[in-house]
Amino acid sequence: MANEMFFEDYEIGDLRETTGRTITEADVVLHAGQTGDFYPHHMDAEWCKSQPFGQRIAHGTLVFSVGVGMTAGPTNPRAMSYGYDRLRFVRPVYMNDTIRARALVKEKRDDAKRRGHGIVVESLEVINQRSETVLVADHLLLVERRAPLPQSL
Repeated sequence: MANEMFFEDYEIGDLRETTGRTITEADVVLHAGQTGDFYPHHMDAEWCKSQPFGQRIAHGTLVFSVGVGMTAGPTNPRAMSYGYDRLRFVRPVYMNDTIRARALVKEKRDDAKRRGHGIVVESLEVINQRSETVLVADHLLLVERRAPLPQSL
């Protein structure tokens, strides 16, 4: 399988970049319905005019899920998401902003619990059409090794 990558195949500095995706009002309304988050920041255009950001903003969790989804390429049966650390919503995303994502391999480490796997840490950055960072996070991947680490003596 061409997309099969073991822990040993990942290299520090490897970079994946996506094309853009425009966040629409329909995205925001659907996300509000799915999550129950109907806060006025997302739903009340008149109230938002009185706030520092001046207009409705997309849910941070929407921007996160779309950004993560854009980085998901073909399935690698040797890796799975292990979680996210240091998630920050750096700037608001407004209706009709176009976002894209970058994932940079920044770290590889052993997994103390699973000798047959390692942890690959990707630095995730979501960027708007003005090249401003709107979201950052560390994505941890649990990746199978070609051969398990030997047991310590």
